[in-house]
Amino acid sequence: MTFSLIETLAIAAGGILLGKGLVRIFPILQELCLPEPVLGGLLLCVLFSLSEMVGAQPLQFDLTLQTPLMIAFFLSIGWMASWKNLRAGGSDVIKFFFLCGLILVSQNLIGMGLAKALGQNPLVGALAGSVSLAGGPGTALAFAPAFEKAGVVGAGPIGTAAALAGIIMGGVLGSPLAARLISRFHLHAGPGGSGKKAEVIESPISLAGHPDMDMGSLMNHLKFFFLVMALGAVVGQWIQKSGITLPIYIGAMIVAALLRNWHDLGRGGAHKIKLSHEWIEELGSIALSYFLVTATMTLQLKQLAGLATVLVVILAVQAVWIWILGSWLVFRFFGRNYDAAVIGAGFTGFMLGTTANAMANLNAVTKRYGPAPRAYLVVPLVGACGTDFVNAGVITAILALFRG
Repeated sequence: MTFSLIETLAIAAGGILLGKGLVRIFPILQELCLPEPVLGGLLLCVLFSLSEMVGAQPLQFDLTLQTPLMIAFFLSIGWMASWKNLRAGGSDVIKFFFLCGLILVSQNLIGMGLAKALGQNPLVGALAGSVSLAGGPGTALAFAPAFEKAGVVGAGPIGTAAALAGIIMGGVLGSPLAARLISRFHLHAGPGGSGKKAEVIESPISLAGHPDMDMGSLMNHLKFFFLVMALGAVVGQWIQKSGITLPIYIGAMIVAALLRNWHDLGRGGAHKIKLSHEWIEELGSIALSYFLVTATMTLQLKQLAGLATVLVVILAVQAVWIWILGSWLVFRFFGRNYDAAVIGAGFTGFMLGTTANAMANLNAVTKRYGPAPRAYLVVPLVGACGTDFVNAGVITAILALFRG
C-alpha cells in the first residue's frame, strides 16, 4: 500500500495528535520531557510493524518533505547562534560552551571504545554517544542515513532508541544530582539566587511562546526560510566540491548563523529587516515535529535485534560518566555553590537528553530550593544551540575518519 505526500502528512499529523494524547493520559511522559512527535511516531511504527507481522502489505510513504523539514529545523538552530547573546552571557557561557564541546568528544570515545570491546562496529558506539545523547532524536535521525552508508545497519532505530533512553536518564538523574550536592554541601540560594544580577538576554528558551498570528509576518518568515534553505544548498554544494563531506543541513545552518549575527549588528540595512526570533523558533519547532514523526513512524524496529545488550551497557556507562562530570567537574567549574549545583542538573539534562530536560531540571530544583539566575543564563544558551554546532562537526569528523 502506497501513501501520497498529502496522505503521508495527514498520517504524520495524526501521529503528533497521538503523542499529545499519550502525554495527556500519562503525565509521567510529560515530566520526563519525552517529545510528543517521537511518542506518536513510535506508536504508529509499532502498529505498522504488527500489521506486517500478521500478513498485511508493507506500507510505502512519500517522504519527499522529510529532508526539507529537517533542514528547516536546523536552520532555526543556526539562527539561535548569536554571538551577541554569548557575550551578554559573559565568560561563564563561553567557557561552558568549550567545556561541553570537549565532553561531546568524550561521549563518543566512550561509546566507540565500548562498542569495539563488545565486538560491534565502533560507529554503533558513536550513535550511542553524542549523536543521540547530546544531539537528541533530531540529530540521531538526521545523521542516520550517513551512518547507514558507513555500514551501520539500522542506524535510525539505534539512534532513536538511544536518544529516548537518554531523554529518560537526563530527566531522572538531573534533579537528584543537584539535590544531593545542595544537601551534602549545605548550599543555599543567595540574594537573587547567586548574588549576581542576571542579565536578561534573548535565548531560545525565554522566547518560546506563541507569537501573534499575523499573515504578513508569517509570509515574510516563510520567505526567509525558503531563501536561507536555497542559499544553504549553494553553500553545501560549494563545501562538497572542496572535498569536505557534511550533513545536508549544515549549509542552511551556517547561512542562518551568519545572517543572525549580521542582523544583530544592525549595519548595512540589517535594522530594516523585521525578523522575529519567536516566529523563527516556532516555525522550526513545527518542522521538527513533522520531521520526527515521519522519521520515527517509518523505522524498522526489527533492526534493533541483537544490539539491545550492547546499547544498555554503553548507555549505562554514559549515564554514570555524565553524572560524575555534572556532580564533580561542572560543580567545581562554576565555584561549588548553589548555582553550580543547579547548572550541574541542567548539564545532565541536555548532555543526556534535550534542552527541554535541562530546563525541566532547573525548574524542579529552583522551585524547591530557590532561584538560580546564573543557571538560567548559562544552560539554555549552551544547551539549545551551542552544542549542536560542535556536535555536527564532531560527528562529521568521525564519519570522515571511518570512511577514510
